Amino acid sequence: MAGSETPLLNELEKGPWPSFVTEIKKMADKKPAARDLLGQLELSYKEKRGHWKHGGIVGVTGYGGGVIGRYSDSPDKFPGVAEFHTMRINQPSGWFYSTKALREICDIWEKYGSGLTNFHGSTGDIILLGAPTAHLQPAFDELSEHGYDLGGSGSDLRTPSCCAGPARCENACIDTLDICYAITMEFQDELHRPMWPYKFKIKVAGCANDCVAAIPRADFAIVGTWRDTLRIDQDGVREYAERGFDIQGQVVERCPTKALSYDPAAKQLSVRAEDCVRCVHCINKMPKAIRPGVERGATLLIGGKATILQTAFLSWVIVPFMKMEPPYTEVKELLRKIWEWWDEHGKMRERVGELIYRLGMRNFLRAVDLPAVPQMVFEPRANPYIFWWPEEIIRK
Repeated sequence: MAGSETPLLNELEKGPWPSFVTEIKKMADKKPAARDLLGQLELSYKEKRGHWKHGGIVGVTGYGGGVIGRYSDSPDKFPGVAEFHTMRINQPSGWFYSTKALREICDIWEKYGSGLTNFHGSTGDIILLGAPTAHLQPAFDELSEHGYDLGGSGSDLRTPSCCAGPARCENACIDTLDICYAITMEFQDELHRPMWPYKFKIKVAGCANDCVAAIPRADFAIVGTWRDTLRIDQDGVREYAERGFDIQGQVVERCPTKALSYDPAAKQLSVRAEDCVRCVHCINKMPKAIRPGVERGATLLIGGKATILQTAFLSWVIVPFMKMEPPYTEVKELLRKIWEWWDEHGKMRERVGELIYRLGMRNFLRAVDLPAVPQMVFEPRANPYIFWWPEEIIRK
């Protein structure tokens, strides 16, 4: 499509950053779908409204999720995108690819779809953008022959994702890659067959830096941590001090719980383990001198999500520390309990965090057999009334 036909989209090609418009234009010379996509998008910018209709149920044999139906509301103007369905492909843990794998995926998609991709979707999947209904099954069949599976979509388990973890990060406290793979393989029915009130996302982060954004964006977050104390290399501390690094100002004074103290005369750093909340700020600032503890596992959190029925939620802590050892039976059993309660009590399009907000954390904890612990407390109670379960009252 000539640039003169898309003056509004052309504005998005200006500036120092790569532009998705430029990439679509490259494909438009080969694919009518890409050419009409530009035309419809230009019309949307001009009229200030979208021109897509969600396609409802569309998929491939045996799968209730993984394909997002999408149709143009102006097929007469843009026949190339009259049917423009999206396929979500389950990504490898940590998003590690060989060049051979990337070429396979792109070749298959150019054969059956628009040739346009999104690496990666907000959940983590490989996103293959735009194919007619008749091409979905053969595209899936060929992807499957090369070892690829569909990801999640609809009211099911969305594709679990994780950070690169121990593959590239020395601060990873758990094997994020193995955990993500094990959960994905365990819950194939939940991943491919919509059966719940709404979607459920699992994300695995190796440490509290949370490079996969599990805490704000996952219904169930697994975040690596340690149970003992920070390891401090005093020789490393002295090296930072001698280089002129402001340990007091940049590290000690920015510790959120004031757990650290620094002796400038001795050039020594110490930590009160009982006050440390393992936020990893000090590790980020002094990675050559401070390391995570030895007894490692994960903190489990629930309820993170973007704004849908209610406002955006950050996750609540529900298990402060759990050992993460294959085959991860404990965390799998907890997930099943959570899903059973949510499926029983959730309303349509109600995320599990919204259900907990509606029915209360104590009802949730009782249903999934978890004890209440101090880490769950966000702030002191605003009223003096404490409510007990009837059977907890000792009668004399």
